[in-house]
Amino acid sequence: MLYAMLLEGQGVNLWEVVLHGGTVAKAVMLLLAVFSVISWVIILQKSMLMARSRRTTERFRDAFRKCLDWREFKQQSGGFELSPLVGLFSAGYAELTYQLRGVAGAKAQVKSMEAVERCLQRSSVVEMGRMERHLGILATIAAVSPFVGLFGTVWGIIDAFRGIGTTGSANLATVAIPISEALVATALGLVAAIPALMAYNFFQGQLKQWQTELDDFSLEFISLTERNFT
Repeated sequence: MLYAMLLEGQGVNLWEVVLHGGTVAKAVMLLLAVFSVISWVIILQKSMLMARSRRTTERFRDAFRKCLDWREFKQQSGGFELSPLVGLFSAGYAELTYQLRGVAGAKAQVKSMEAVERCLQRSSVVEMGRMERHLGILATIAAVSPFVGLFGTVWGIIDAFRGIGTTGSANLATVAIPISEALVATALGLVAAIPALMAYNFFQGQLKQWQTELDDFSLEFISLTERNFT
């Protein structure tokens, strides 16, 4: 609606363009509108998810550093499921439980720290993959939308010149309206692509921070394991 108001303010009625456009032009504009809606849905969902994950992770780190019994903490970790660190802790704890099975008291000792490290690395890959979900769609929309809009523009200009050939008139009044309508497709392509590209770059920066967070927690978990079980 905002984009339509802006275009109307410049003498172009977007709805009139859509209604009077050809079949190909309508299909292009509909496709770009779908792209824009999809990208905004992903942007809003990812923004809310990352904000909630950040808050949950801060609470998880505080609780983890204060806990004295990992077994009890494991039972309480379900309240922090939005944090990707929970996946690392669960994977590391499961490996420790397996290695220490049947061993108690002062004899409790980890048999292979390399296995614990590999387990944490695998879990980190899984958690990053979960957080990266749907970002590829944003990248695709950002890359494809301008070309879809350009295709609509080229097709509209072809129709404009075809109209010139039919009427036999090539003055400015004849070609200005159809060509301006054709250029709307390019504008819509940019409207769909720019937010998707900006959001994709922003989320990539956020993911780098999350990777650092996961690596830091893995090192902390390994250090505590070596201190208590080796």
